Amino acid sequence: MKQIVVSKARRTVLLSAAILLVAFHLGLIFSGLVPNLVARPLHVALILPWIFIFTDERNTRLEMIFGGVLAVLAIAASVWVAWNAETLADQYGFVESGFQYAVGAVLLLAVLEAARRAIGWPLPTVAAIALLYAAFGQYIPGEFGHAPLPAASLIGTMTLAEGGIFGQLTGVSVGVVAIFVIFGAVLNAGEAGQGFMNLASAAAGRLRGGAGKVSVIASALFGSISGSASANVASTGAVTIPAMIRLGYPRRIAGAVEAVASSGGQIMPPLMGAGAFVMVELTGTPYTQIIAAAILPALLYFVVVWFGIDAYARRYDLRGLPADQQPSASEVLVTSAFFMVPFTVLLGAMFWAGYTPQYAAALAIVSGAFLLLTGADLRFDLLRAARRVEAAVINSARQVSLIAAIILCASIITGVLAMTGLGVKITSLILSASDGRLWPSLLLTGLACLVLGMEVPTTAAYVICVSVAGPALTALGLEPLQAHLFVFWFALLSTITPPVCGAVFIAAGMAQENWLRVAFTAMSLGIGLYLIPLGMIARPDLIRLTDAPVSALLSAGLVGGGCVVMSYALIGLRNPVYTAAGLFAGLAMIFVQGV
Repeated sequence: MKQIVVSKARRTVLLSAAILLVAFHLGLIFSGLVPNLVARPLHVALILPWIFIFTDERNTRLEMIFGGVLAVLAIAASVWVAWNAETLADQYGFVESGFQYAVGAVLLLAVLEAARRAIGWPLPTVAAIALLYAAFGQYIPGEFGHAPLPAASLIGTMTLAEGGIFGQLTGVSVGVVAIFVIFGAVLNAGEAGQGFMNLASAAAGRLRGGAGKVSVIASALFGSISGSASANVASTGAVTIPAMIRLGYPRRIAGAVEAVASSGGQIMPPLMGAGAFVMVELTGTPYTQIIAAAILPALLYFVVVWFGIDAYARRYDLRGLPADQQPSASEVLVTSAFFMVPFTVLLGAMFWAGYTPQYAAALAIVSGAFLLLTGADLRFDLLRAARRVEAAVINSARQVSLIAAIILCASIITGVLAMTGLGVKITSLILSASDGRLWPSLLLTGLACLVLGMEVPTTAAYVICVSVAGPALTALGLEPLQAHLFVFWFALLSTITPPVCGAVFIAAGMAQENWLRVAFTAMSLGIGLYLIPLGMIARPDLIRLTDAPVSALLSAGLVGGGCVVMSYALIGLRNPVYTAAGLFAGLAMIFVQGV
């Protein structure tokens, strides 16, 4: 009986905290302007319990006690900053008392530890090294040293002003990312996921290699709201991988198809793994313009994967789904409505009514919440709706907190880059190492993105890389959005590229296959991930769909066609001479002007 009471009490606390977090972020959308130094610290205060206290991980007793104490202190510090926002604004980023030093130290420690608990050591280690560089970099000889930074200025800027953990990136987490994460959680709590699978099965299930092509469509649809390759594999892969294996797919191909298809979720509008919203802040480009630029390359990625699956289907004689595994027309129609209605509200509010993405997403959340009252059976069920609402708000709180922990830690790094001028110095280093030439600079940037992406999440890797390499690329003639999209795509390479490839690890486990075999197969299928961002540079009209639609479509045909030819050469041609010829022809289509 005592255990049941504790369980009910914990559930009540979890639900109350989740409702508070969701209500706060929705309230910001409808309540008008709230000062940054109020909204952002309160955002931090609301996400910390989900990292330190409301966790399902089996922490040691010492970790639980330490986490609880740190959470309480950091929540109190965040609330204090919000309460004293007007006074702190007049300090211009300088600490004025020992108490304020203590507040800053607690906040920095909490952010580093939150990131460690959320995603492991690599990102907080980089952030800690950045802080040490800011504090002691004046002792480094040569051009990578910097002028002394007074402790009062360093701590104050990083924790009591808008130059560090309460900076621009955290504003993105508060104002936009959180809303779209809530939107995705609301859709996932209802029948939208089944709607994605049914629509994909109806569209591609009967085709050659149908199970793999269903995975591509379902992952593109699901990824458009999840924005996480790992979450995408875990959800759609639970259905598609067993289906592919039952239909005769080799296990390495089944795992690779799902890993590659799911990785596309992070480049698929409208979410792009939160990258689109970070891009808005870093480039000053309107959100609608970013998704218009990103849509053609994202679609090309899935087209290339589609043709790669078709090549494997020819090679292994892989047939479509049997009729008894395909949904009926009525099932497709009914379940599709559970994502089509909210998506229509979202896109209509943005493109026709002219609302901001945040406000449009809030309206879509309301429409999605109404749909939780019923299901595919079209039966009104309050008890089922209550369970779904509970799942939606709790999952929202967990996901918002996880992303916020990453963004807050990345904010420390970008803050240090700005304060010390290190970003400018690294930009100069890239320019000098590449001798002022664009393609060597792109190679250096791509390698940095790949290495960094193996250790930190895609969005964080993108933020760090673009902070140091973005200015170098724009100095060499790239448009800002072109440079940002290139860096973002290359930060995603680590999802399928060894030695650290998260999407492959999960898919290989589900397929019960050696992960290296899955990874090498995934690299062949996902060749577009390596080539399409280069195509954006070679043929810049690819991302100018709204300004030059004809040229954009022509560029898409050449880049996509080149990737398809190369994919087929690697997968479908067994003669080395023919394979080499196919690779050469594909590269010519992408890079040779006048083709």
